[in-house]
Amino acid sequence: PKGVIALLNGMEDEILCVRGNCEAEVDDMVLSFPVLAEYAILYHKERLFFLTHGHKLNPDNLPKLKKGDVLFNGHTHVSKIEELENGILYVNPGSVSIPKENTPRGYVTVDDNAIIHKDLSGSILEEYTI
Repeated sequence: PKGVIALLNGMEDEILCVRGNCEAEVDDMVLSFPVLAEYAILYHKERLFFLTHGHKLNPDNLPKLKKGDVLFNGHTHVSKIEELENGILYVNPGSVSIPKENTPRGYVTVDDNAIIHKDLSGSILEEYTI
């Protein structure tokens, strides 16, 4: 664990975290960046990206978003990129360690043109053009 803490603390300018359902205050004490925020908001290409863990705010309990906004969360550990009926894009990267419902171990990246779901080898599983 000390090696992971040192690695993360060396990347604090590159990391944006939101609180999960199992986060502890001790995490906040050993890391050099905040990890206890309920959500984060980013803007990308005139879209609002709302990032949250998903145990409180999720497709069944949406935050105040509008058509074209993007909700990111991962609580279910089930990877998914889908447009909801109200025009909000829902993105769940799944999990790198404990994926569920037979979804692959994976993560999501965002570039200028797309939201990309990849497996641990870096192979593209799904791509959504933005």
